[in-house]
Amino acid sequence: MASKGLDGRTRDENGEIRHKNGATQVRTLRETYGENFAPDVRSDMKLDTLLERTGSASLSQYLKKSRS
Repeated sequence: MASKGLDGRTRDENGEIRHKNGATQVRTLRETYGENFAPDVRSDMKLDTLLERTGSASLSQYLKKSRS
């Protein structure tokens, strides 16, 4: 069973923070990151597609780019 880390994020059995699945939809990510997350895309777009279109390698990288 996965445990929560100090930062509240779920970790795998080996202690690594779990990565969001590429099939996660933008609408789900908006529940976590707010309604302004990826405002110019449809809510049914998948994370993999969003990352590909924005040239981001990960959700973390996308979030850093979008804050700039």
